[in-house]
Formats: sequence, structure tokens, C-alpha cells
Amino acid sequence: MEMLSLAKELGENAYPGRGIVIGKTKDGAKAVTAYFIMGRSVNSRNRIFVTEGEGIRTQAFDPSKLEDPSLIIYAPVRVLDGRTIVTNGDQTDTVYEGLERGLTFEQSLRSREFEPDAPNYTPRISGVLHVKEGVFGYEMSILKSHNGNPQSCNRYTYSYANPVAGEGHFIHTYMHDGDPLPSFEGEPKQVEIAGDIDQFTEMVWDSLDGENKVSLFVRFIDIATGGYETRIRNKNN
Repeated sequence: MEMLSLAKELGENAYPGRGIVIGKTKDGAKAVTAYFIMGRSVNSRNRIFVTEGEGIRTQAFDPSKLEDPSLIIYAPVRVLDGRTIVTNGDQTDTVYEGLERGLTFEQSLRSREFEPDAPNYTPRISGVLHVKEGVFGYEMSILKSHNGNPQSCNRYTYSYANPVAGEGHFIHTYMHDGDPLPSFEGEPKQVEIAGDIDQFTEMVWDSLDGENKVSLFVRFIDIATGGYETRIRNKNN
């Protein structure tokens, strides 16, 4: 698979929607994840990321402008026993609760499908980073309608054991802007992971379309110790 520039992938796409990046730093010492949200409507843009426990939650920037909270207010990131769950919806809770019960990441998501936001039927994208006792691996998932047909849900899961240093994978909800919005196609894109947490955060944030970007979360996890650093960027401050 061709190694892609994450900055170029973001910079050349005005509306990838919501996106998840997972990978490993060039020195092999840290697991990396990023999650961003974008918006076209007033309701979608009226959001910020706030810290909640070891994870984050979306929150209305201006509560008076909040319309339908059902698909925009959720916890994108939660942590359970060395596993960091990152998703674009309330399926974060589904995965968390499934892992608590002993289910796998894939099994936990079998009860879910794409979002009920016709005509887009936005895919649900999810990831989980397993960091424990010096070992790191990750999985990614996309649940999407079959070519826009809401009667059929296609579920894809990708597993990455012993990830290569300096490499990661990127999955996002939409191929590009449109009406309806076209769902992501293919397997997660292989992208380069470079820089420290601040350099990586600024690269992603600066590469996102200035009109449509809303919020960004980045976390670097020390594979040896499990300790982590987090950065959050909100367009609404």
C-alpha cells in the first residue's frame, strides 16, 4: 500500500467529515491517535471537545443554539484497562461496555450500524488502541450503508498487530463534500506519522479546511509505561 502524506490527504479534501488516525511514532516509543470533527451546519459547528475522565466529550459551545443533540453530543474517547477507544459517535459506549463484558471490538460493534441521517447515512468509524505491558496493536472499523441503501449494512474491521514505527492508518466518514455526502470507500489509508505531539497536532489542525473544521483531539501514549499526553484544539474558544 502506498504511504500517503496525512497533511496532503487533509489539505486536498475540503470535507472528509470526521476522521480517526492511529499509528506509531518514528522512534517506536509511542502509540498515536487523533480524532477530528468537521461541520457544515450551524448545529454541527456549535461544538467543542472537553475532557471527561481519561477521555473526552463533545459539548455545545453555545447551548442556546443547540438543536438536535442526538448525533453530535457523545463521548468520542474512553479508556478501559489499557485500551483507548476512539469513535465518531455513541458507539464508543457500545465498545466500552462490550469490552467490559469480554466481547471483542468487532463483536461489540455487531449491534450497531451507520447513522440514521438520511440521505447521507453517515458511516460509524471506530478504533481501539491496545497498549499493555510494552505491547501495542490496534483495530479500526467502519459500518456503512451498501452504496447508500439503508436496508443493508456493511461491516469492515481491520486489525494491525505490531505496527511499524512512523506509520499509521487514517479512516474518515466521507470521500469528499457532496449532496448526499459519499461514504468513505476502501480500507484505511496508510499515512506517515511524524513529529512530536505538538508538531503532529499543529500539522493536522492546520491541514483541515479552515471553514469546516470544528475540533481536534490528539493523544500520544507511551508504550512502555502507558502514560500519555493529550492535545485538544477547538475552533470555538
